[in-house]
Amino acid sequence: MLQLTAQTRIFVALEPTDFRRGIDGLCRVCRVELSSDPFCGALFVFRNRGATAIRVLAYDGQGFWLCTKRMSKGRFQHWPTATSDGATQRRLLAHELQVLLIGGDPQTVRAAPDWRPLAD
Repeated sequence: MLQLTAQTRIFVALEPTDFRRGIDGLCRVCRVELSSDPFCGALFVFRNRGATAIRVLAYDGQGFWLCTKRMSKGRFQHWPTATSDGATQRRLLAHELQVLLIGGDPQTVRAAPDWRPLAD
């Protein structure tokens, strides 16, 4: 079972991915294009070219999970964009992924920081 916590590392591929690829093809994208290990326990989030579907790839220690969400109407309007350093992936927080999965804009979400020092 997938568990989404504040400590879950979530990486989003900024460029569209061919959804004819299965688990092995997306693992190759993680290794080659994203320079990440798909066995690290992080979630890897991809979208198709038309922005009508999202796939999440995760390894849970026994095998891979591949989850797909396809919009019945409309598109995922708010997808993270590349930064000036030319990165191919962007890290998201757990609550930002939840907002992205419902079609919202993760950049405009106001939430408490994941960690903050305790006052004396």
